Amino acid sequence: MTKSNLISEFVEPEIISAVEKIKDVADIQEVNSLAVTISRLFNAEQVFAEILAGSDDSKLISSFKKNLTLLIQKTWVEKDDETVKEQVLYNLEQFCAYIEAGKYADEYSRFGHILSDVVYLMFGPTSKEPIFEEYSLRIDPEFGVFWWYIQNLPEKANFSDQKSRALLLLGMYFLANY
Repeated sequence: MTKSNLISEFVEPEIISAVEKIKDVADIQEVNSLAVTISRLFNAEQVFAEILAGSDDSKLISSFKKNLTLLIQKTWVEKDDETVKEQVLYNLEQFCAYIEAGKYADEYSRFGHILSDVVYLMFGPTSKEPIFEEYSLRIDPEFGVFWWYIQNLPEKANFSDQKSRALLLLGMYFLANY
């Protein structure tokens, strides 16, 4: 079974299309509409629409930071990875401070790096293997779908603050509630 066929077992075609399309859309209303469609992955369509419509992201940022910090701290790692763990906690602190100041576009790529490091701490070297997306779908479909979403975003992008906000808040919403 191919990777695209596997994801279609877990994700509706409309959401797959929205994930593929959102990267190339510049109009912020369309970006937000696609983001709300994608939020169905996390059973959060109405709540996420309200988050996007609001201007105060502090509650979501706080929940995201607390949950991810706890996840990182609770993850047992080899002694060799203690430095990675400390660096991720530092980067998370910096990331949250900058996005609280509304610097979503500036922090877009750091978000992906933080998540990659956290997933590495959780799953080890397997997380860097090409089969990891399929592996994550099979062992924890909810997390696997989230990881598929993250992997479908460009690593680096020149998105506006508003578009970056929508894309980052989607990932943060999942992790704040995972």
